[in-house]
Amino acid sequence: MSTRPAAPQVSRPALREAMRTFATGVTVLTTAGRSTHGMTANAFSSVSLEPPLVLCCVARTALMHAAITEEGEFAVSVLAQGQEHVARYFADRSRPQGAAQFDGVGWRPGERTGAPLLAGALAWLECRVAHAYDGGDHAVFVGEVLSATTASDGAPLVFFGGRYRRLDEG
Repeated sequence: MSTRPAAPQVSRPALREAMRTFATGVTVLTTAGRSTHGMTANAFSSVSLEPPLVLCCVARTALMHAAITEEGEFAVSVLAQGQEHVARYFADRSRPQGAAQFDGVGWRPGERTGAPLLAGALAWLECRVAHAYDGGDHAVFVGEVLSATTASDGAPLVFFGGRYRRLDEG
């Protein structure tokens, strides 16, 4: 048992402001099956090479949370710098739901999961949920990587300071 006094909880605005200083890549998570869905996410990271694991964090209130929980699998498309429109589209809650949200978006089904892999991305991963952890108002899904492929080259789409950026921007 700790003898330190409890630290005051940081405010939501203060935490959001601090996290704006952390640059991240931008991905779109997708699922197939009865819960076909896509969602822009920047809370994504490599965890381990052996075994091959990645993680993504998804709000418990997001449709993607229910989709990943139901399907037990997900795919990740790592977006290229010219795909800001794709990131914005999959972040827009007014887009169509289900399979219809992929109409007009270039994609192919993943060989292992059937989840949509978006055209023009830098890399694609297909994953099976290995673990799900409580992360406050989010769940942390750790996925065992079933397949990983990359495009020939390109620069990533980056999110920093509350907006999309290019690596060559100041």
